[in-house]
Amino acid sequence: MRKLIVAVMASLDGVIQAPGGPDEDRSGGFAHGGWVWPHAGDGEVMGGVFSRPFDLVLGRRTYDIFANYWPQVPSDAPHGHIADAFNNATKHVATHHPDTLAWRNSRALGTDPVAALRELKRGEGPDLVTQGSSDLLHQLLSADVVDELRLLVYPVLLGHGKRLFDAGTRASALRLASSATTSAGVLVTHYLRDGEVRTGAFAGH
Repeated sequence: MRKLIVAVMASLDGVIQAPGGPDEDRSGGFAHGGWVWPHAGDGEVMGGVFSRPFDLVLGRRTYDIFANYWPQVPSDAPHGHIADAFNNATKHVATHHPDTLAWRNSRALGTDPVAALRELKRGEGPDLVTQGSSDLLHQLLSADVVDELRLLVYPVLLGHGKRLFDAGTRASALRLASSATTSAGVLVTHYLRDGEVRTGAFAGH
C-alpha cells in the first residue's frame, strides 16, 4: 500500500502561500512571495523525501507554476537533481481541464480527487507526495487520507495568507519521527499518523 505524504514549507504561523517567488501567488493581496530564500542553503530538501522514488500530487495552480519552471532547469544547475526527479515523476493533478496537462508524465485525478487518491494508495508504486496546493491539501486533510507530514518550518511570521491547516482538518494524533534544525533556523520535521487524539486532565481538574 502506498503512503500519501504532505511535504510543505510553512511559516511559523502556518502560511504556505508563495514560498518560492514574489509573483508565485499574489491572490488575496499576498505581498511576501519568496519568503523561504533568506533561510535557504544548507537544509536537505524536504527532509530527504525526494531522495527515493515518488509520484507528485498537485493542485492545478501549483502544477502550472512547476510546469513553467522545472522543465527549464538543466541537470547541472544547483537544483538540477530536483528538476530531474520532478520531470521524471508521474504527476497526479487535480484539474478541471485534463486536456491541458502538457508536462510529461502528467495525469488528471478526475472529478473526485480524494477518491482517486484512495484508489492510488491501494495500488502498487512509489509513495505519493504533495507540494504546495493549499486547496487540495485542505480536501485531503479533511478526508483523513494523509499518512505523513514532512514540514519545513521557517522562522518568519507572515500574518496572513493561505495556510496548511484550516477548520476542516480532521482531528488525529501524530508522532514525531525525526526533527532537525538547519543553521538558518529552519525546523525540518517528520510526523507519522498515530491514531486518534487522546485526551485527559491534570490532577485536580
